Amino acid sequence: MADSAGIQQGSPAIGAAGLVPAAPGAGGTEGSGAARGSARIAVKKAQLRSSPRPKKLEKLGVYSSCKAEGACKCNGWKSQNPPPTPPQTEQQSNAVNLQEPCRSCSHTLGDHVTHLENVSEEEMNRLLGIVLDVEYLYTCIHKEEDADTKQVYFSLFKLLRKSILQMGKPMLEAQESPPFEKPSIEQGVNNFVQYKFSHLPSKERQTIMELAKMFLNQINYWQLETPSQRRQRVPNDDAAGYKVNYTRWLCYCNVPQFCDSLPRYETTQIFGRTLLRSVFTVMRKQLLEQARQEKDKLPPEKRTLILTHFPKFLSMLEEEVYSHNSPIWSQDFLAGAAGGQIPIHTGDTPSHAPSPKQLSSVYTPPAGEKRKPSEPLPHEENKRPRVVGDIPMDLINEVMATITDPAAIPETSLLSAHSARDEAARLEERRGVIEFHVIGNSLNQKPNKRILMWLVGLQNVFSHQLPRMPKEYITRLVFDPKHKTLSLIKDGRVIGGICFRMFPSQGFTEIVFCAVTSNEQVKGYGTHLMNHLKEYHIKHEILNFLTYADEYAIGYFKKQGFSKDIKVPKSKYVGYIKDYEGATLMGCELNPSIPYTEFSVIIKKQKEIIKKLIERKQAQIRKVYPGLSCFKDGVRQIPIESIPGIRMLFFFSVGKELKDPDQLYSTLKTILQHVKVRDRHSHQNAWPFMEPVKKTEAPGYYQVIRFPMDLKTMSERLKSRYYTTRKLFMADMQRIFTNCREYNPPESEYYKCANLLEKFFYTKIKEAGLIEK
Repeated sequence: MADSAGIQQGSPAIGAAGLVPAAPGAGGTEGSGAARGSARIAVKKAQLRSSPRPKKLEKLGVYSSCKAEGACKCNGWKSQNPPPTPPQTEQQSNAVNLQEPCRSCSHTLGDHVTHLENVSEEEMNRLLGIVLDVEYLYTCIHKEEDADTKQVYFSLFKLLRKSILQMGKPMLEAQESPPFEKPSIEQGVNNFVQYKFSHLPSKERQTIMELAKMFLNQINYWQLETPSQRRQRVPNDDAAGYKVNYTRWLCYCNVPQFCDSLPRYETTQIFGRTLLRSVFTVMRKQLLEQARQEKDKLPPEKRTLILTHFPKFLSMLEEEVYSHNSPIWSQDFLAGAAGGQIPIHTGDTPSHAPSPKQLSSVYTPPAGEKRKPSEPLPHEENKRPRVVGDIPMDLINEVMATITDPAAIPETSLLSAHSARDEAARLEERRGVIEFHVIGNSLNQKPNKRILMWLVGLQNVFSHQLPRMPKEYITRLVFDPKHKTLSLIKDGRVIGGICFRMFPSQGFTEIVFCAVTSNEQVKGYGTHLMNHLKEYHIKHEILNFLTYADEYAIGYFKKQGFSKDIKVPKSKYVGYIKDYEGATLMGCELNPSIPYTEFSVIIKKQKEIIKKLIERKQAQIRKVYPGLSCFKDGVRQIPIESIPGIRMLFFFSVGKELKDPDQLYSTLKTILQHVKVRDRHSHQNAWPFMEPVKKTEAPGYYQVIRFPMDLKTMSERLKSRYYTTRKLFMADMQRIFTNCREYNPPESEYYKCANLLEKFFYTKIKEAGLIEK
């Protein structure tokens, strides 16, 4: 890049229309640096493509291999200064011609372009575009001062030269191709808007979407700092990882802005949270500072948006970017019940948000077509039809409101049989009584006295609690720089820990030692230790534990989710971990969606929800009848069905639900047959529901519909005598109609078929006497 030497990260421009994407280049201001270079190249390409064909051949002859007879291996001029692009005037003193001898071989330039005589104008113009990109990269190489950037420019220079010689398309050779991380930055921000703002009214949500688009556009035009600059600013950061991302960014996002012969991608679509974390802090600071400096240039309608709402938006997003447990970065992120996912696309999108009318036209698919997985459900369609057996959302929200009140859920006594194993430890951590630290020895940094004291303390704990293990072996592993230990600190001293070694390339971690001092046991420390270790590994994207447990430790590891069923392939761990005689190999697979340190609290809340729902249901059906007074009048006996309440109980017990099984089977079979077949032909509205939906016909269907159902499945269930009650049968049938309406737009043919068939089904149910008419 010609003018990019020594660029500092960022420095976007804020124009009259609000935040405007900053062009890469010196200072990052709009129209500078690479933007000017890109404009110059575009003008030159237009001039060259309008030139006569001989002029084009002269230009390509310089970069093409010699085709003369003999063993000439010339691949074009090897002069350090390639010839400049000829202007439109033909009277050019330094122009080349096809009769001129090549500077690298004795043949004429005409011998270099014999293969291009019958090439189409379109292909000729494509090759000329690559030639101008080569010349511009050549200039960039000599002007660039940063070694890492210069190396990338040189690699791309050689790639484009090779493409001209072979007349092929430039293809970047890399071990990985875009996207490099999932979910992408764009998807993560999309999830963030849905996660935090889906409950807002439509107008306010449009404002949030506008802010999100503004932010994503800034990232797409953000100038990354070079690896050397970043090392000076953040010396302890992952330098190797950042360099890889910087190289990818140059090749796929930055250089293609001014060398359009290379494929270009948006930064937000091929990079994920890793890159966002490396730029977010500096980017947020510079964006807000730039906004404050240029606030007077902003129009009134944009001033409040940028100066008031944008800082709040960035602060909330920052928490999710650096949080270890944020759900927005999970590939399994599901849109909440309040609304479908809101698509926020970048690229050619204008910086202002479209009106609600425009959005509705974008969100609604054409009539008669299945909804694509990327298209959300319209906001108006989010009120899902009532399904038999579903719990009303109003009731769930009401119960959820009660359990969020601390007074509604009394703190379980630690002595209670119902308290979680780690509850005492969690409360002590909350009060600051205990702390957890991942520590280890290092040969690269000066030893920290406190860490060394903790390591000695861990060696003593393991030696005392694991007497069958040689002390020398324990000491060697605890102080081995390749091993780390999650230490449990209480009152400044070590009382327990878990020593482990991570194998990131193999996808697992070996747990070597795990112990808590004897006088601190039975307090839940061991469970809480393991939960912290699980969350630490989820953060580092290692989702499998392996350990050799002796006969005394098997019970503990079983309680922590370990089993003898090892999920890691044997080829991954054989030769990496040591086999212990008399010990049992156990493994544990982690779920990145579970916050393990709060797991027991979540389970407790879920139990409380179920308990309250049961209590509310019982209050609705429970009725107290007055006692019998007839015995006072001398009556000795009465018919049992005359007792108040008994008849109702009898009705619920042996009523329509518990008819003769064969009779129920016959009735349901007849109804299902009527739904599928009408007048000896397939029912005209049943055709979309006869068989399970195929993934090829409706991509993403099973990501939207969690409980699919169809008439073929219902027939199989009926044959296996699955439907022991009419409610089971009706619930499955209703599920078919509900799924259809949830996935398809109201104007589609599928939606209309569901409505008509549902009406017909309930007519047959009433005729059979299974529900009141």
